[in-house]
Amino acid sequence: MSTKGFEIRDLAEAALLVSIGFILHAFFPAIVMGMKPDFSLAMMFIVLIVKRDLKLGFLVALATGIFTALTTTFPGGQYANIIDKLVTFVAVSAIIRLLADSLDNRIGVGIVTVVGTVISGAVFLGAAALITGLPGPFSILFYTVVLPAAVINAVTSVVLYMAFTYSRGFVSKKDTSI
Repeated sequence: MSTKGFEIRDLAEAALLVSIGFILHAFFPAIVMGMKPDFSLAMMFIVLIVKRDLKLGFLVALATGIFTALTTTFPGGQYANIIDKLVTFVAVSAIIRLLADSLDNRIGVGIVTVVGTVISGAVFLGAAALITGLPGPFSILFYTVVLPAAVINAVTSVVLYMAFTYSRGFVSKKDTSI
């Protein structure tokens, strides 16, 4: 059964992943100068990689941007979150199209997540700098929050990707060993 081009199962799975990302983002404490890792990005990347549907991806990016804007602890982060999720969606969707054949493994998912998180963090900091200013130097915020978040998101997305694809029967048991 579909709803205006989307399968209900796709919408439900995307909503579940966005919800998990929202909860993790809401309750994870700020690390440096009001910034915290954005686990919702890992969820957004999983939806983009698994579903490969631009319309659904756009909706997920917009919802993720709104939810992270609601839970941000960063001064002026509301607008920066929405901007960064939409820009990251466009960039990561292009990367996924380029790497489509190699995304059916953990390494491809990890690479997309690291690159996507770095793009997202740079866009977020850039947008926040233009809108309200940064509470500290760009480089300190980038190195102390964005890069560690990229590693954390990569591990999170690979584990969740394996669980998600395994539960849907996309991979065999032998392919899920780390």
